[in-house]
Amino acid sequence: MLADKEQLRDISSIGLKTVIGELPPASSGSALAASVCKKITGRLTSAIAKQEDVSVQLEALDIMADMLCRQGGLLVNFHPSILSCLLPQLTSPRLAVRKRTIIALGHLVMSCGNLVFVDLIEHLLSELSRNDSMSTTRTYIQCIAAISRQAGHRIGEYLEKIIPLVVKFCNIDDDELREYCIQAFESFVRRCPKEVYPHVGTVISICLKYLTYDPNYNYDDEDEDENAMDADGADEDYQGSDDEYSDDDDMSWKVRRAAAKCLDAVVSTRHEMLPEFYRTVSPALIARFKEREENVKADVFHAYLSLLKQTRPAQSWLCDPDAMEQGETPLTMLQNQVPMIVKALHKQMKEKSVKTRQCCFNMLTELVNVLPGALTQHIPVLVPGIIFSLNDKSSSSNLKIDALSCLYVVLCNHQPQVFHPHVQALVPPVVACVGDPFYKITSEALLVSQQLVKVIRPLDQPERDTFDASPYITDLFTCTIKRLKAADIDQEVKERAISCMGQIICNLGDSLGDDLPGTLHIFLERLKNEITRLTTVKALTLIAGSTLKIDLRPILDEAVPILASFLRKNQRALKLSTLAALDILVKNYSDSLISLVRSPLLQGGALSAMLEFFQALVGTGTSSLGYMDLLRMLTGPVYAQSAALTHKQSYYSIAKCVAALTRACPDEGPAVVGQFIQDVKNSRSTDSIRLLALLSLGEVGHHVDLSGQPELKTVILDAFSSSSEEVKSAASYALGSIAVGNLPEYLPFVLGEISGQPKRQYLLLHSLKEIISSASVTGLKLYVEGVWTLLLKHCECAEEGTRNVVAECLGKLTLIDPETLLPRLKGYLLSGSSYARSSVVTAVKFTISDHPQTIDPLLKNCIGDFLKTLEDPDLNVRRVALVTFNSAAHNKPSLIRDLLDTVLPHLYNETKVRKELIREVEMGPFKHTVDDGLDIRKAAFECMYTLLDSCLDRLDIFEFLNHVEDGLKDHYDIKMLTFLMLARLSTLCPSAVLQRLDRLVEPLRATCTTKVKANSVKQEFEKQDELKRSAMRAVVALLTIPEAEKSPLMSEFQSQISSNPELAAIFENIQRDSSSANMESMDTS
Repeated sequence: MLADKEQLRDISSIGLKTVIGELPPASSGSALAASVCKKITGRLTSAIAKQEDVSVQLEALDIMADMLCRQGGLLVNFHPSILSCLLPQLTSPRLAVRKRTIIALGHLVMSCGNLVFVDLIEHLLSELSRNDSMSTTRTYIQCIAAISRQAGHRIGEYLEKIIPLVVKFCNIDDDELREYCIQAFESFVRRCPKEVYPHVGTVISICLKYLTYDPNYNYDDEDEDENAMDADGADEDYQGSDDEYSDDDDMSWKVRRAAAKCLDAVVSTRHEMLPEFYRTVSPALIARFKEREENVKADVFHAYLSLLKQTRPAQSWLCDPDAMEQGETPLTMLQNQVPMIVKALHKQMKEKSVKTRQCCFNMLTELVNVLPGALTQHIPVLVPGIIFSLNDKSSSSNLKIDALSCLYVVLCNHQPQVFHPHVQALVPPVVACVGDPFYKITSEALLVSQQLVKVIRPLDQPERDTFDASPYITDLFTCTIKRLKAADIDQEVKERAISCMGQIICNLGDSLGDDLPGTLHIFLERLKNEITRLTTVKALTLIAGSTLKIDLRPILDEAVPILASFLRKNQRALKLSTLAALDILVKNYSDSLISLVRSPLLQGGALSAMLEFFQALVGTGTSSLGYMDLLRMLTGPVYAQSAALTHKQSYYSIAKCVAALTRACPDEGPAVVGQFIQDVKNSRSTDSIRLLALLSLGEVGHHVDLSGQPELKTVILDAFSSSSEEVKSAASYALGSIAVGNLPEYLPFVLGEISGQPKRQYLLLHSLKEIISSASVTGLKLYVEGVWTLLLKHCECAEEGTRNVVAECLGKLTLIDPETLLPRLKGYLLSGSSYARSSVVTAVKFTISDHPQTIDPLLKNCIGDFLKTLEDPDLNVRRVALVTFNSAAHNKPSLIRDLLDTVLPHLYNETKVRKELIREVEMGPFKHTVDDGLDIRKAAFECMYTLLDSCLDRLDIFEFLNHVEDGLKDHYDIKMLTFLMLARLSTLCPSAVLQRLDRLVEPLRATCTTKVKANSVKQEFEKQDELKRSAMRAVVALLTIPEAEKSPLMSEFQSQISSNPELAAIFENIQRDSSSANMESMDTS
């Protein structure tokens, strides 16, 4: 390489590059790589230091960068010498040399030790503050940006010194320097989220200033808007006269592009600042959609897309009524800016540039996804723009696909009436696209056609259906049937043609005339084909549910047995869809469906469909399918005593079906009830017969008053002393359920028994719970006081199971009259008994559900008082408080979002291992340690996991990670939880996890390399195995973070995994599973 002949140099450098490229990666721990690198490094550094021949220098730098990138970890001893040879090159007269030096330094900082890193940063900072010449300053800024990109987690602590310098250089009039400064900001924002936080305001204001920086161009003449941003006046003096200035020298677009990209980074990483972004950043970006330079324009659009995407995940709590009261939520602010957005976009939608139009479509799609219905006022302006791209001969296929998918989302998210004036213009281009030779266009166009069918005849709003659909039916039908008949087309097109035709028949079937039977027969063919059957079942469900009562007789006789056979298939989605289809067919076409009963439908699945089915069936009065016949079919298997049913759920399902039949034929009721009572009494009955009889009595008694049966109470109470646990719990369920049918008769009886029978208390309380959960509010109101008093007597019971049932009853009772009862519950928090306090806090858990309730505003005001028990001296009360908090965070986060600042310190406090709670128990000759604090720690970590889903934007992720890190070293159950958290965190906030990666890898490695003692029991081996798998899942998730494998510790761990056959096998399996899971999640859409 150092030879004088150029050819020799070229060949030898290619040879060297190849050698380095082929070396096994550092993570494989190969000795060969280490020795080769050591040999080369010394010669390379001397070649780089020689400044006589630039081409040798460039080659050597290239090879050095490559080697540091692949094998950096092996060269640790050479790092100081590599650094001292690279630093002088940053001032080389040749820019190419500087550029490659920066690349090499970027790879060096990924693997170098701390001393080398500090030397490098100190050198850069001192050179920057000296600021000798513009050209070297530019290079140093670029170098800092490169280091931040490659090793952001290390540069964080120096930002306080770096940022003021970069801000200072932004104000120097030099476009290139400005571009590099803003790029440096972008890398800080993306890579050091915590440390850059105090400076985000400064960064935004600099970006907003330079986003409009276009000194050589005046926008005013073509844009009379009052909000046109004036070009910065100050920078116009150096222009001289127009003729000596050409556009080619204008570098200002690079500054604007850097500013747009940097804003994109800020918006993507700081979603706690959304309201602020909508105040300042959003209007500025919208005003720049008119940018003249196409590349810059694309980046401006992209930044706005990121803003919209950030607004989207937060919707769950934005729609929450409490949050809405705060006035300016990001969504309302966006809503107010929609007119500005549309005004800026509609000009762009007819631009020549394909890229610009694609950006417009992406933007509209995202806008409508975030704010459904947002464009209602603006459809007339936008439709011509969409049609323009569909008809434009010069459009690329991607542009057409984007235009169609945008049109689809817009059609889905607005009222049909909005589009009626435009149907005439929309149908021809869409129909043309269905006929397009490119399958992706066809497939999108079929989706749009399906939506258009819903628009031209909306079945759900018949009173507003004044639009005449007839002119368009033939076109839509013809283009779809052509695709439906074709056998040699793409799978996706087949499926969408089936769905689209299903929609056409569902909404317009009464206008198809003679075409209908033929089309239905094609459906029958598609039903027999394994590839298209699922889609066809869904389409048939749609047609069968149509309000037009489509005539399905031509295919029913053949279709029903095929559908019945699908219930035996081992494909969950197919079974569920088929049950839905059969359910709707039974409802709407029951006269011709008796043949269905022969298929073994009695599985716990589609219960409500089954119940309606039996009621419909017994109502048809068909011979051999009367009440008793059906009853025998249902209960036969249990009475045959051949074997107990394997699934407990089956007994509940059969009992519900029996009750449904009895409700449909009230005259048959008393005899059957009498029979069931005898079955329970009969000493020869098996447990399964008793179980079914009790459950059926309960289900029937729920709807029919059974107080006319004198023996009922005694029979059920006797069953309380059965030897079988299942019969006991069935009896307590039956008593509660029967009481719902006649409260005045049975409720006082149950309350009396609870007081008089201490032995059966637990079962009787379960009956009471059933009554409170299922009876009507008005019926219960009279008894609330009596029940409340009784429950309070038992809330200090030492037996935890009983206390939990009492708490559930208290909670559900509170829902009946929250104004009176919630303050009472709050009062008992002051009780001296820790049992009473824990019952009250548990009761609150049962007042929280995931749908809106009248108690919510009251709860929101006082849930803080209940959560103060997180400071309770009693361990159990604190644990129960955590469980209640977890329930609130999961089901109704709005209750606790504003309390997090006070709750989190106590929550984190409970994640610590407490020495004083660990005790030794002697079991014979062995000593066994018991940790009484384990349950409460587990509860605390479960809360943390829930908060990741519901309140991520309110957490300080770095504080959170500290506790996750402790959990990784805790007990088995807690390790399993924290591994799950790591996997979630890797997708939710990758940059924060990356900063902590080195501290997280160590405990994972410890888990994977722990050996179980050879003489341990089998469970120990299984536990350790499960832990390893779970830890590996976390590792695979961490590796999805870009640049995670660049961490020296991580790559060392990877090489350890690959060199251990057992770990390598687990790792590969999990990687396979996770990639196939990703594919599946895409499919299910």
